[in-house]
Amino acid sequence: MIHPIVKYGDEVLAKRAAQVMVFDGELQKLIEDMFESMYAAQGVGLAAPQIGISRHIAVIDASGGKDPKSRLVLVNPEIIATEGKQTEEEGCLSVPGFREKCRRPAKATVRALDRNGTEFTMTGEGLLARAFCHETDHLNGRLFLSHLSSLKRELITRKIRKMMKKDEW
Repeated sequence: MIHPIVKYGDEVLAKRAAQVMVFDGELQKLIEDMFESMYAAQGVGLAAPQIGISRHIAVIDASGGKDPKSRLVLVNPEIIATEGKQTEEEGCLSVPGFREKCRRPAKATVRALDRNGTEFTMTGEGLLARAFCHETDHLNGRLFLSHLSSLKRELITRKIRKMMKKDEW
């Protein structure tokens, strides 16, 4: 089932998501729904709060659906190490229409549980490192906007508020 993407301004995006404790059929269905919703929105990552569900789950596919082996499920993820810096244009499904250069680690190591509750550690570079950080931020109530200069962040939020007033958001 494809879920609508929650946009900036919704309070679920601004609070820390609840840890996952139960690995059952309901969780498996949610994970599949998240992949389906992410692909429909043409994203490379999606956190559960982005579909209005405050649970510590993220899905990532840096191949954009082209390589089934690239599908990653991160349950209760935590970034445990970072290295280097990269500055690339970044966007967010919850902040549609806005992309900005954003500084992130060049390499990031995440510790998480897989869809069955088995712990794993994985290091990603480039886009994958960016996705690990971006999605983990979502689970902790942060958007990529918080990594921008205060001036850029203010310009974007001002435009969004205007769009909200016109009922265009």
